[in-house]
Amino acid sequence: MTPSLQTTPLTDTDARRSWLKIAFALMAATVLYNITEAVIALYYGWLANSVALVGFGFDSLIEMSASGLVLFQLLIQLKWNNPTLIEKSEHWVHRFVGATFFLLSAYILYEAIPALIYQEPPESSSMGIFLAILSLIIMPALAWGKLKAASHIKSAALRAEAKETIACTILSFILLFGLGTNALFGWWWADPIAGLLMLPWLIKEGLENIQGSDCCAD
Repeated sequence: MTPSLQTTPLTDTDARRSWLKIAFALMAATVLYNITEAVIALYYGWLANSVALVGFGFDSLIEMSASGLVLFQLLIQLKWNNPTLIEKSEHWVHRFVGATFFLLSAYILYEAIPALIYQEPPESSSMGIFLAILSLIIMPALAWGKLKAASHIKSAALRAEAKETIACTILSFILLFGLGTNALFGWWWADPIAGLLMLPWLIKEGLENIQGSDCCAD
């Protein structure tokens, strides 16, 4: 008689730890991509004298700072089973990520207002177009994975960072839209106007995260 194979079902703790590892891997990938994106954007933006590309690089640095803190907070959860430490780190990281939404808002204002006043067209750059397209492929996948992981581990900080990844995806689309429409139709105003339309959402997300609103509801 062949003995039956028995499997031990995963406990809630085991399942949560598995999702913590997935979240950690996604955050590590986000940090690495942001570093690469920032270096390329800043270098080629400087070569092309492109304010839009340089600004895009600084945007990557802003997100990288938030991603790095969330990554460290996940490491705390994986390495040290200390509920008090985990709760405190979640609290402060959640609010720091909220603050970075305001940094993104300030960046958009800094770029958009002078562009509208002085009618500055976005610089044409093949590397800028390549980066924007690459981000439109990679960032939505990372954001979806992080949102799913955040709902399983009940992490408001991770969910907030995932929403910032969504914001950066939209900024990538704006960069591509601005470069493309300016090259094809001469619509120099499309880039700054699209950026300004994002401000209400960014400010709303920043306020909710700083105030500690519950971001883990499905």
